[in-house]
Amino acid sequence: MSTLEKINELNHLRQSIETGIQSEGTKAARERIHALLDDNSFVEIGAFVKHRNTDFNISDKETPADGVVTGYGTIDGRLVFVYSQDATVLGGSVGEMHAKKIVKTYEQAMKMGAPIIGLLDSTGLRLQEGLDGLEGYGAIFLQQTLASGVIPQIVGVFGDCAGGATFSAGLADFVFMTSKNARLFVNSPNTMDKKANFENVGSSQVHASQTGIAQFVHETEEDSIHAIRNLVNYLPANNMEEALCFETQDDLNRVSEELNTLVPDNAKDNFDMTVLVQAIADQKEVLEINSSFAKNLFTGLVRLNGMTVGIIANQSMEKDGLLNGVACEKGANFVRLCDAFNIPIVTFTDAGGFEASMEEENQGLSKKASKLIHAFAHATVPKVNVLVRRAFGSAYVAMNSKHIGADIVFAWPTAQVAVMNAEAAVNIMYQKELADAKQPNALRAEKIEEFSRLQASPYTAASRGYVDDVIEPAATRKRVIAALEMLYTKRDPRPAKKQSTVL
Repeated sequence: MSTLEKINELNHLRQSIETGIQSEGTKAARERIHALLDDNSFVEIGAFVKHRNTDFNISDKETPADGVVTGYGTIDGRLVFVYSQDATVLGGSVGEMHAKKIVKTYEQAMKMGAPIIGLLDSTGLRLQEGLDGLEGYGAIFLQQTLASGVIPQIVGVFGDCAGGATFSAGLADFVFMTSKNARLFVNSPNTMDKKANFENVGSSQVHASQTGIAQFVHETEEDSIHAIRNLVNYLPANNMEEALCFETQDDLNRVSEELNTLVPDNAKDNFDMTVLVQAIADQKEVLEINSSFAKNLFTGLVRLNGMTVGIIANQSMEKDGLLNGVACEKGANFVRLCDAFNIPIVTFTDAGGFEASMEEENQGLSKKASKLIHAFAHATVPKVNVLVRRAFGSAYVAMNSKHIGADIVFAWPTAQVAVMNAEAAVNIMYQKELADAKQPNALRAEKIEEFSRLQASPYTAASRGYVDDVIEPAATRKRVIAALEMLYTKRDPRPAKKQSTVL
């Protein structure tokens, strides 16, 4: 065979592989990759890989690229590795060679220190390959575990993600799902009672609002792919790089006068904390994470003077901003993520306490709150806290207080820092006096004012060094940026240990 004939054979084989995995109605695996990456940047690796199993007549079936397209490319010029499962090849099922391609992609991403993005569309394990398929699963999970905290792992679920395949989503840092076609479940609803169906088991709505597995849900694949590209631009390539920084046209000294009237005069009224987050962010752009899950705690990414910063804030518009178990776990996971990838953390505290209910206690509120405390205390990135309004009791301590390691703590004049709110404290301390008083309401008001002035004032906390400065709300952006710039070279050595046991 001549050289020209060999080249023609190569082109024919490549064309048959690429056209063999086209599908109708949904994007094919390569189409998804090309939509995700910069134009003409994708380099495929392993296109000619096929299964080598011969059991159950599988040898008679063609498996182009063994049902997964792998390789690398760029997003806005930055290197990323990617794999995309193809549901038209044996349902995108995971077999031995399919898994080896994914494992190889992980190994290359780790060597290069680049993010990895998986586009999942799989019915699960390839039954014909039995134990070889299970070994493949294990190999993938091992690589994901090794990569955890080293390179960002992003997953998009664009079809079925069933059985063991779901653990690839569970082990990722960020999970995207489409609202209509995506389903993620370990056990099919068909194996459960009659009430179970794909809407209440495995849907994007369930995983966005109830399990918290899906951080982002979009209507279409195109929207999800665009959002993945946007997320990558907030993240460093690996844990050895500093938080990503871009040039910004926004004035670092910009003053937001609307913040001076954000906190209501009536302490029982609520306000939207996202207004504050947007006001301080560059160009007021905010990437909220897990927006449908544990809404009483806001988590998200912004840029401050061009630098990526993680934001955590109590949201009084939901459950009065009280911390509960799921909010604590949401916050702890986000803190660990930021700490792993050198992203500074800024918190905005309006913590009135913990949600009081038998259900919360029985579900382990104390353990879940301990995870949040541990995450903040264990994090070594720059940590800035702004006390906006309520900072009461152990909930205040858990929210990145000076007591558990915050580097800089600011307070607005509206902040109340105390063991509990003034009214409750007075009712306890002056129970007898109030019962005997001829004018209990007048006495209560007097004692509340006294408690607020002596015990709950931000100036009292500042006098003891628990607050570094009391600032004008409108100046929050420039004061936080100045603090982060000072903390840029922070070093915080910790005791040598293999890992912490609070997870």
